[in-house]
Amino acid sequence: MDNITSLIGGFGDVLSPMNLLIALLGVTVGTAVGVLPGIGPAMTVALLLPIAQDLEPVQGLILFAGIFYGGMYGGSTTSILLNTPGESSSVVTAIEGNKMAKAGRAAQALATSAIGSFIAGTIGTLGIVFLMPQVAKFAISLGAPEYLAIILLTFTGVTAVLGASRIRGLASLLVGLTIGLVGIDFVTGQQRLTGGLPQLADGIDVVVVAVGIFAVGEALWVAAHLRRKAGEVIPVGRPWMGRSDWSRSWKPWLRGTVLGFPFGALPAGGAEIPTLLSYTAEKKLSKHPEEFGHGAIEGVAGPEAANNASAAGTLVPLLAMGLPTNATAAIMLFALQGWGIEPGPLLLTKEPALVWALVASLFVGNTMLLLLNLPLAPAWAKLLQIPRPYLYAGILFFASMGAYAVNSQPFDLWLLLVLGLLGFAMRRFGLPVLPLIVGVILGPLVERQGRRSLQLTGGDISGLVGGPVAWFCYVLIVLALAWPLVAKLVKARRGGSDLHDVETKTEVSV
Repeated sequence: MDNITSLIGGFGDVLSPMNLLIALLGVTVGTAVGVLPGIGPAMTVALLLPIAQDLEPVQGLILFAGIFYGGMYGGSTTSILLNTPGESSSVVTAIEGNKMAKAGRAAQALATSAIGSFIAGTIGTLGIVFLMPQVAKFAISLGAPEYLAIILLTFTGVTAVLGASRIRGLASLLVGLTIGLVGIDFVTGQQRLTGGLPQLADGIDVVVVAVGIFAVGEALWVAAHLRRKAGEVIPVGRPWMGRSDWSRSWKPWLRGTVLGFPFGALPAGGAEIPTLLSYTAEKKLSKHPEEFGHGAIEGVAGPEAANNASAAGTLVPLLAMGLPTNATAAIMLFALQGWGIEPGPLLLTKEPALVWALVASLFVGNTMLLLLNLPLAPAWAKLLQIPRPYLYAGILFFASMGAYAVNSQPFDLWLLLVLGLLGFAMRRFGLPVLPLIVGVILGPLVERQGRRSLQLTGGDISGLVGGPVAWFCYVLIVLALAWPLVAKLVKARRGGSDLHDVETKTEVSV
């Protein structure tokens, strides 16, 4: 009941003309960048960080949350109409959505996507209301060893669980941890990894890192693979759904929500896994399995619901424990730190008005997104006709302005270029970006918790292993790292047993 009362107070803060305008701006910009392939909410939030630092924390978070949710909505539009996902989490939507569009059912695909996103986002936000305070209470009981173990589990999740290659994920994480260590050691006061450059004594600003890796790296990558011809968008009228479409969509919406929210809240979170699981589940449960691969509406409804429910779940560990599970949440974490706010178990106690205003803004933004996307989805598609050279030239301009605005030092522009080249190289060799950003932001935190854990036992290694929570996290880490080897051994053993059975049958027949 206290949660509901606090939420009502949050609505009182959000429903002011200025905050409603900022929410509308956030969801509009978020939808636009979600539609444009390769940009996405993480890059946009990084570009807007210098501007947001001048806003009130509540207004800045409302803006970022609107961009985050809007990006999830917008990514489905380009997946359905162009077969080009604007976000990695919208890849699964393209499988059936584009087939529906080519069959003349783009309106129904866009409608089930928008309504499913609204339902999942609303239910997911209700999950935040009731779950986040409980997670915060649990987190208060944790000590330094437990926090260390949880952060290491997060590192394992973004490297070993997500992505196609564990080696590449680990390499990206190590690069991020190295960047995070640049500066002055907070215990000894000695400079490290600065190369004698005084400009690096205070470390590398996360804004410069995020803008360089996302914006400059992406712009260089697109320039290297430039397609000057604009995409051919499938024409579509106003989205609508018939009675049959409603009856086939409402169960996938609910199942997708149930799958997506927990994955968003896990340290190994992300929307890619639940959207794929949702698609697989709908294919097995559908009464029309023959339509899958040819434009089944369930294959759009379920994954889109999972996508948006996962986005809501991401905010639970971010606010309650200070742990980001995707790139956008990682940059939002840094923004909170820039305002002097430390996310974690005490956030609800120290900044209750901020937290509940943010949660209330999610309900408001979600409603705005439904009202924007149902009638305007065809108009958003016209953004795909912007020539890529103009689009990315503008991105480079704003990226440079944002990086320079952090410290007003020309050195940051050179650093931005170096990081942009690093981002380009990561895309070239298939290294995921998320582990690097998580490593940069959580690197100093894991170092601090590790040193505290050792100080508690006078440097004894047993200090790294605390109570049951730490042991549980370490068991999960071992299982995540050992699972590929175990699966390979089991597969080889089954293969050997199958071969033995064949040989036995052959002998009997002879």
